[in-house]
Amino acid sequence: MMGRRDRQHSLFSAQTLPHRVPADSFYGRMAAVSDVLFADDDLQEMYCPDNGRPSLPPSPLSGVTLLQFHDDVSDREAVDRTMFDQRWKVALGLALDFEGFDPSTLSYFRKRLVEHGKERYAFDRFIAVGRAAGFIPDKVTLLTDTTPVRGAGAVHDTYTLIRKAIRQLLKQLGLAGPQKRRGLSPQAQALVAGYVDRHRKADIDWSDRQQRAAQLKQLVQDAEAALDLAADEHSDDAEVLATAWLLAKILGDDIVQDEQGDPQLSQGTASDRVISITDPEMRHGRKSHAQRFNGFKVVVSSELTSDMILDVADIPAADGDGQHLMSTVRRTETETSVTVAQVVGDGAYGSGQNLSDCAQHADGPIDLVTPCYRPTDPEVHKSAFDIDLQSKTATCPEGITVSGRERHDAQGRPFLLFRFPRANCEVCPLFQRCVRSETRGRSVRTSPHEVYLQAQRERQGSTEFQALYRLRSHVERVIAELVFHGLRNTRYVGQAKRHLQRLWTAAVVNLKRLFRLAEGQAVDLSLLLTQQRPHGAGPPLRMCALGG
Repeated sequence: MMGRRDRQHSLFSAQTLPHRVPADSFYGRMAAVSDVLFADDDLQEMYCPDNGRPSLPPSPLSGVTLLQFHDDVSDREAVDRTMFDQRWKVALGLALDFEGFDPSTLSYFRKRLVEHGKERYAFDRFIAVGRAAGFIPDKVTLLTDTTPVRGAGAVHDTYTLIRKAIRQLLKQLGLAGPQKRRGLSPQAQALVAGYVDRHRKADIDWSDRQQRAAQLKQLVQDAEAALDLAADEHSDDAEVLATAWLLAKILGDDIVQDEQGDPQLSQGTASDRVISITDPEMRHGRKSHAQRFNGFKVVVSSELTSDMILDVADIPAADGDGQHLMSTVRRTETETSVTVAQVVGDGAYGSGQNLSDCAQHADGPIDLVTPCYRPTDPEVHKSAFDIDLQSKTATCPEGITVSGRERHDAQGRPFLLFRFPRANCEVCPLFQRCVRSETRGRSVRTSPHEVYLQAQRERQGSTEFQALYRLRSHVERVIAELVFHGLRNTRYVGQAKRHLQRLWTAAVVNLKRLFRLAEGQAVDLSLLLTQQRPHGAGPPLRMCALGG
């Protein structure tokens, strides 16, 4: 059953007694709106209405969670700060003699938020306030970029991945208990005992290549035996099926057979390679050729005039940034009830597909401000050729014109293919840099979205484009602020919990923006917070304790 905040002031309230928390600090500003920042009734559906002992009230727990992500502290440290940190006591309206609560309460509170689809609660609440105040217009310019974040799991080598996956699969099959092993063959019983009862790394000389090869062969054989056991069980348990798939994927990505049929580590790295059993969704990623990371990428999209974050979401570490542009646009328009009129992003978003999708957006064209690919040798790049899509001709930098033939790619989309005579190419001074074929002249292929790429290449040299593109620095500052509040270190395993962390960290930044915007424009933020309470809960409540 849901507990509620006490309506009575405490004689020892940190807000009413003299304190040294600056009124213009985040804690002081939060204290000024603590009565109305969150309401118990906003989250009442997370609790049984008429059964059980009263819980700790959800509104102060929301405040504690917000401060926890603001200060980037653990659950235990967050509880300690409610007891001993005057800034937290003032911000939350706690009494000086507040006794605290068990740290697991915060974990259960987050679990309730996820189970009831309320992980967006604080984020959506502050967006609604920003919309009501007019800080976020109906038509927005979206500034978007990504940043790498570390995953919460340990990164394992192939040997450890296989060993841990085998053990996890055998335990999920229920083979940790002796009763279920009785019907197994001696070989299967030895397999289970080796990975469940004696779970440790093989005692070999890991610097010896032959011993490593023998250990890999044994691991692969054991993995195949474990998969056979899982198949024999005919289990429809989701966890068993997921782990069996994971083990098979590890073998497929990391193992190849040599000419003798023995397993060997594959050369190179699969783009979707599993790197952790602890968090199987983690992947290798690169922000640049020199910067590799293990975890995820986070897409951050902010609104130009207010710098408020309108969308934050994980994408796979190995994916290109531009692949998820339209998903970001759709989420932003759906969740915040705005129309995206313009998007500003770096060169990763400048694909023909994105330009086409933005131009044909269902709710009206979106102006995508992003540079096209910048070639390392522009004199011989396709952009140096004068391609006339109407006449289907292309003229090279030396003035040779050829006609193109229409072809179709694997998706059935039409494009033009131009082939220049080798005789003309061989006498060209750019021949060595321009032609790669040993037998043919230069060939040029257009994109299915060439008309949009041509227009964007012409536009990106203009002064107007350069002025718009410089606005991208706003979102970089927003990302830096998110990183300051702990975005770069993932706390939890699982997509839903990760998303909760991203959203509450973004809610912290958005609340800071609301404080700044409200003060700058003389807006009564307390009134707006009261008016935007989802359930129109009764009069403001004062919190002097977390008890019911």
